[in-house]
Amino acid sequence: MQDIDQRDRELLGALQGDIPLSSTPFALIGQSIEMSEKEVIKRTERLKREGIVKQLCAHFDMRALGYRSCLVAAQVSDDHIEQAANVINAHPGVTQNYRRNHDLNLWFTIAVAPSSKLGIEKTIDILGGEAECERVRPLPTLRQFKSADGSETHGDGDYTPLTPGEIECIRLLQKDLPLQPRPFDALARDSGIDADEIITTAKSLCKRGQLRRFTAVVASRKSGFSASAMGVWVVPADRADEFGVKMSQHRAVSHCYLRPVYDDWPYNLYTIVHGRSVDECESIINDLAIDTGIDEKRALYPTKEYKKARINLFSHEADEWEEAHTASRAAAAS
Repeated sequence: MQDIDQRDRELLGALQGDIPLSSTPFALIGQSIEMSEKEVIKRTERLKREGIVKQLCAHFDMRALGYRSCLVAAQVSDDHIEQAANVINAHPGVTQNYRRNHDLNLWFTIAVAPSSKLGIEKTIDILGGEAECERVRPLPTLRQFKSADGSETHGDGDYTPLTPGEIECIRLLQKDLPLQPRPFDALARDSGIDADEIITTAKSLCKRGQLRRFTAVVASRKSGFSASAMGVWVVPADRADEFGVKMSQHRAVSHCYLRPVYDDWPYNLYTIVHGRSVDECESIINDLAIDTGIDEKRALYPTKEYKKARINLFSHEADEWEEAHTASRAAAAS
């Protein structure tokens, strides 16, 4: 791998900022760092070949687009877990799926579009049945105290329904931006939508908060953080906000959520922590317990990754999955 130089670092900084929603974004990036458009494209191509830059694309707020998502914990017999994971992974809205060290041994996240006729609850029911899960516990986010970028949110934002044209633009804006002088022209080619409409729609989605940023996805350069743990905690319901805010302030905590409880699952606060080893993760969770005085907890570790993917919003594959399962449910009912 070729070492990156100061000019590469300047370019990476610009690419990780807001890529201009313009017909010639690479020329504008070049102007901001005194680099020619040709060199911006050439260097970005190399950074992608080296695996440093993964993709240039839009990053959307799924909830603001009307998507519903959920973390799900399921119990599957050990001799059936591989087959169950494959069944669950077949849904295009499943973005993560892990085996964890607990009787509830299969944990996955799933999202469905606002146009879903089945909805999130029925979709989870179908997957649980097809995967032959012994228990299925949906764990939607009741409150998010901290996300991966360190932000805090307090409830869902307003949802503005999308037009068919906007949905088609979202499908295009998720794609990797072509590395050429007029990249939106290339995105528009064969789509039936012209480049100006894509750019105008992107700006409108930004104003409504549905498109967060148009930026580069860059490979993490943090070294040594090879372990992660999901700390689950039993905190008093009337003090959940207090403990959520406190735990989210710890720098090793990347995510912090409040979720529902069940008779067989009393844990309502979730923290994701990262460390150089399992022992370090355990130490962080123990420190959190000491700091908060909460001692009813568990540390759950991923023992196998079955799926980790970025969701393809408004995908035709998701529509096809839903149509097939809606038809099969109708046939079974008749």
